Amino acid sequence: MPDPSKSNLWGVLCALAAFALFSSHDVIVKSLGGTYAPFQIVFFSVLFGFPLATLMLMRDPTSGHLRPVHPWWTALRTGATVVTASSGFYAFSTLPLTQVYAILFAAPLLITVLSIPVLGERVGLHRWAAVAVGLAGVLVVLRPGVVPLGLGHAAAIVAAVGAAVASVIVRKIGRDERSVVMLLYPMVANFVAMGAVLPFVYRPLPAADLGALAVMSALAFAAMLLLIAAYRRADAAIVAPMQYSQILWATVFGAVVFGETPDRHTALGAAIVILSGVYIVIREGRANVSANQPVLRTRSRAATPSTPRIAGLMARTERAQSDLENGGKDG
Repeated sequence: MPDPSKSNLWGVLCALAAFALFSSHDVIVKSLGGTYAPFQIVFFSVLFGFPLATLMLMRDPTSGHLRPVHPWWTALRTGATVVTASSGFYAFSTLPLTQVYAILFAAPLLITVLSIPVLGERVGLHRWAAVAVGLAGVLVVLRPGVVPLGLGHAAAIVAAVGAAVASVIVRKIGRDERSVVMLLYPMVANFVAMGAVLPFVYRPLPAADLGALAVMSALAFAAMLLLIAAYRRADAAIVAPMQYSQILWATVFGAVVFGETPDRHTALGAAIVILSGVYIVIREGRANVSANQPVLRTRSRAATPSTPRIAGLMARTERAQSDLENGGKDG
């Protein structure tokens, strides 16, 4: 039920601004990807993101240690975020922006499927139909057997799967784990993993490219703050579909910066995937349809390893609000 205390207009504006910044971040990834390996780009983006993320992590008021309550789930989620970062950055480097987004937009469909074994979610006919239609849209984009598929397409699919896995696990363990554990482990893992590969792929960075990496991290951090503000100011069912505005930015940036023009199959497939994702969000927002709302409550964006995961930050706020409400009721 909509919260009357929230301003959906401000939430939508914040979300649109956030995804515009995320798209600008991806333009830099693609620009640098023609020269540097994705492992090097991820490494330096995380390196520049650490100081900003640390300031947020220092604000975590909960006491405790850094050992996860659910070590195996935490390890799986951390591994998924590492795979998502490197594969997503590689996809942006090799494919047109609109194609990458169209494939990454399949993540909500995969979240719906994964929520069944992981969360015990019951998915009805409507959402199953939306998943089937959305995955058909991905096939329209890829056109296997008609257009040769390369490593970039495989990387985008892997990134979508990794993002879905990480998101579902957050829904499973988010209420038990400290926010600092949920936020810090993926960033440290990306830094260590990419650092281990870096000596084999490193290319010297001129000052201009180093500055671009710093700007990229700053854009991702600013977008994260705007997205958090959006979810705090508006209902999740209103904010979540705003992620699909990235396809418009991809079309504009692709044409202006990279000379890309999306073909009709990409446009049609992207439209199908987007409509399916929006339908799932709307469906989950209805009462007595979804016990876990795995898609509706997925707030972090895939392939942004330089920032803490938004879902972890929001989980902390939601826990505090829930405890306050329960305390009020008990009193």
